[in-house]
Amino acid sequence: MDILALTDPATLAGILAAGACFATIVTIAGPMVATDRLGARLKEVAKRREELRKKSRAELNKSNQLVRPNANKYAQGIVQRLQLQRRLADDSLSEKLIRAGLRGPAVQTMFYFYRAALPIGFGVAAAVYLWLFGNGLDLTTQMRLLIVVGAVAAGFYAPTIYLTNLAQKRREAIMRAFPDSLDMLLICVESGMSIEMALQRVGSEIASASVELAEELQLTCAELSYLPDRRMAYENLARRTNHAGVKSVALALTQAEKYGTPLGSALRVMAKENRELRLSEAEKKAAALPAKLTVPMIVFFLPVLFAVIIGPAMIQVQDLMGR
Repeated sequence: MDILALTDPATLAGILAAGACFATIVTIAGPMVATDRLGARLKEVAKRREELRKKSRAELNKSNQLVRPNANKYAQGIVQRLQLQRRLADDSLSEKLIRAGLRGPAVQTMFYFYRAALPIGFGVAAAVYLWLFGNGLDLTTQMRLLIVVGAVAAGFYAPTIYLTNLAQKRREAIMRAFPDSLDMLLICVESGMSIEMALQRVGSEIASASVELAEELQLTCAELSYLPDRRMAYENLARRTNHAGVKSVALALTQAEKYGTPLGSALRVMAKENRELRLSEAEKKAAALPAKLTVPMIVFFLPVLFAVIIGPAMIQVQDLMGR
């Protein structure tokens, strides 16, 4: 009887109708009660991005390399009173300071102060020395005035020369460790890290070898988090370092972000090219070493060599003539 009831057309129709109603209810109510997994994951990514941005900016604010102390109040008052920033304006000063690793308005204030104070200081020092202690030099008045003018010019260009040398030393320190940092960045990217996490990890690991490079990588990581266009972060890195190798790496990273090209292969090629570039620069310095040693050898080595060779012969000649 039970089997016959189950095979009854009316019973089967009721079962099918109940199943259809249940499926309809599940279809309609399912999206309402289901959790938005994609939205939740996107929220977690945004939350992690915000945490990374805050952490990076906090580290940058703690670093003395990035945040400079306030300018001297006396120097700041002189610069503002004499309007030196307008009178001695230099359009390329910001670029020079950034490449030298000096940031903040205090650095610009001190630069303009030294650019105005050093010519006066050098000129006064030269004049005092020539007219008070240089009587035995037997110089005419025109020559003394020329020396004072040269001292004033040296004081005016001394801050710019100092910035140029500081930027060059900083760039050399960055490029010594840059190929190794690209290798570490490649390992981090191929292990599944994002470019922000990879830059942060490499920056912390490379700090023992190059503080300057670690500073630039941490700054780039922070800029990737809060700049509206990620391309600007890579361009800023290339602009701050001012080196062809870093510019090519920044271009490769920009193209990988824009066109979706594999980042690992690009980093592998860039690491090889920068390693070869570092080797070629070392070979160039080694090839230029004999020419640089020519003048010291002539000035210091040859007189001693002549004295060692000719000295005993001269002593023997004097002894024979004395007899």
